Amino acid sequence: MISLKLADKTITTEKNAFVMGIVNATPDSFWEGSRGGTQLALEQIEQGADIIDLGAESTRPGSHYVSEDEQIKRLIPVLSEIRRHSDIPVSIDTRKYSVMKACLDEGADILNDVSALEDDEKLAGLCAESKIPVILMHKRSTPDVMQNNTEYQDIFKEVDLYLRQRVEYALKQGISSDKIIVDPGIGFGKNMTDNCTLIRRCGQLCDSKYPVLMALSRKTVIGQLCNSEIQDRMIGTVAADLIAVMNGATLVRVHDVKEAVDSLNVLKGIGV
Repeated sequence: MISLKLADKTITTEKNAFVMGIVNATPDSFWEGSRGGTQLALEQIEQGADIIDLGAESTRPGSHYVSEDEQIKRLIPVLSEIRRHSDIPVSIDTRKYSVMKACLDEGADILNDVSALEDDEKLAGLCAESKIPVILMHKRSTPDVMQNNTEYQDIFKEVDLYLRQRVEYALKQGISSDKIIVDPGIGFGKNMTDNCTLIRRCGQLCDSKYPVLMALSRKTVIGQLCNSEIQDRMIGTVAADLIAVMNGATLVRVHDVKEAVDSLNVLKGIGV
């Protein structure tokens, strides 16, 4: 059994990892199957999701910032409707204080910040005060230009060092160590070889002191490995997620919840 402490409760799973379902309140997220609202979230809950990850700003390569007001406008109706039906933990994929504050007021539970608390200096304090878990992700530069430079001397060492620094910052801002999750940022300023290295070694990040989230679902690296388009990357995603979990990941962020749950149940049943 693994567990994750939220502000006011602890969630657990008998599987080897939590399944986080992706719901994007956006018109331009890279996989159209994730673009939806309450209905998509309720379907994922029915399929066995442990957490719903709700975002209103695409961070795919080449994307641009969405204003805080627009993010709130997109998120709050969906989050409010989810809360009418379910108390499932909801993480908010945002980099902005005002967005997270508005969502906390509507019952959100987790911050998923692709900037690892760098974009908004007020965000860390809000998380510390609210006692919510925080996902800290590695990326290079901003999404609109991040794939312009994918060269590293040692990908694992550099990503690991960055995450250690961001963890230290979070701790100094008052965020509890048991509320920190790290994410190596697959596809965020990295090439295929480096993405594969991080998948293999994800559990070693930060000396294995913190839960690791892997967000591999239908990404370019899966397409490169399988020679497939986005719509045909589900099986490749399941395989990559299982490899990541077997190498230490404890959360997987996915578009295809049922398939992720089934594969993790098989892993548990076999006893791997």
